[in-house]
Amino acid sequence: MVKAAQERLKLSIMSYQQQPVGTVASKEPAPKEEQLNYGHCFVRDFIPSGLAFLMQGERAIVRNFLEFTLGLQSDKLQTKDGEGLFAQVRKTWQGKELLIDGIRLGEGLMPASFEVTSSQNIEPDFGQRAIGRVTPVDSGLWWIILLRAYEKACQIANRPDESIVHRLEFQRGIQLILDICLSQRFDMTPTLLVPEAAFMIDRRMAVYGHPLEIQALFHQALYAARYELLQNESYIHKREIDTRLELLTNYIRERYWLDPKRLRAIYRYQTEEFGETALNKFNIYEMSVPDWVLPWLDRKGGYLAGNLGVGWIDFRFFTQGNLLAIISGLATPEQSQSIMNLIEIQWSKLIGNMPMKLCYPAVVGRDWETVTGCDPKNIPWSYHNGGSWPVLLWSLTAAAIKTQRVELAKKAIETAEEYLLDDEWPEYYDGEMGETIGREARLYQTWTIAGYLVANYLIQNPEHLNLMCFNDNPQAIMD
Repeated sequence: MVKAAQERLKLSIMSYQQQPVGTVASKEPAPKEEQLNYGHCFVRDFIPSGLAFLMQGERAIVRNFLEFTLGLQSDKLQTKDGEGLFAQVRKTWQGKELLIDGIRLGEGLMPASFEVTSSQNIEPDFGQRAIGRVTPVDSGLWWIILLRAYEKACQIANRPDESIVHRLEFQRGIQLILDICLSQRFDMTPTLLVPEAAFMIDRRMAVYGHPLEIQALFHQALYAARYELLQNESYIHKREIDTRLELLTNYIRERYWLDPKRLRAIYRYQTEEFGETALNKFNIYEMSVPDWVLPWLDRKGGYLAGNLGVGWIDFRFFTQGNLLAIISGLATPEQSQSIMNLIEIQWSKLIGNMPMKLCYPAVVGRDWETVTGCDPKNIPWSYHNGGSWPVLLWSLTAAAIKTQRVELAKKAIETAEEYLLDDEWPEYYDGEMGETIGREARLYQTWTIAGYLVANYLIQNPEHLNLMCFNDNPQAIMD
């Protein structure tokens, strides 16, 4: 099955000027009118593909992807500032200044996806063409993380000549992304404020504000950038990164954490508290705690809440955010073990017949109407509303290895192997147990294939985890 997945991954490769630059979202044969943007290479989708290629020792395609997407970054870098594929892309796309509804895109924004046409034209999508016109906040964060993974892969292979992070255009690209993330704003928390649908959940699901997945990506990207900007001693971002990392880490660990002890404290919260010494800082009312939470949480389990804001905690369990928090060290070792405990205890609900639920529980009834805007694709236990996504195998496996719970990853992989190949690698599964191929799921979905491969490569060689795990201590001096 691994061999079949490797062959499928190769078939998904997209080329520009006869050079591999990414992987298309899906290779399912479909009529042109039904293809939508599944022929694009999505930045977030390429992450498991990129990790799989790095673990296979194939670094060229990852390097090309990083150069290609940097060439599409909406900034004012000139061709003379770069070299190689980056310069080719800049010349072809001409660094166009994008206006969406009259609004100029922020310098440093990375596209959500890009397409290379049959005539070798490049068509990036920064959200102006996407369904719902969503903003790809996560693209730049993932790009920094993958750049760090590529550099570590070069170090492991003892190929310093392949390093690219020191190049002027890459240093400038990192700084522009940080400019967006670390800018002054109307906010009083160290978390990153984003609009609805700005990450993997790219449809309306009440994930606006400070969603956990973005905070985990932000945390990991800051660590990566801190290493990557190391040679630039004068750059002010280094100091800003150190300060933000410490504040962000402590904030998420303290404010987002939910376990039985914390829930009992919320039930006893005093409301309408005023002043800096208030315990209930966000004025959370105990009646807002859903009925399902306490019975679902075992005393040995815990997790990071999906979101936090004024008078509101999103108690849903968002899988990718919790797993990334473990991988990046955003969660403490004790919290990481509690999250894995919860996954094991609630195996049937979170894993079921196909690893694993993107979020739990699904919103239903009037809540579904309000939260999703009556989205027919996000009906209960489908797609982003409680659907099961095989791509999460890679982050589940990485988290399991880091917490020394490898048996959970092996069990999940064995569960997935019962169906994935015969079902032709679907994008997602429907149902409370993940028992049915998603109603609108594409087959031969590339990140499903790549997620499975990365999970297997990690089991075969746990040292691969070093590609995606960075320093766990914000106070540590970077090497």
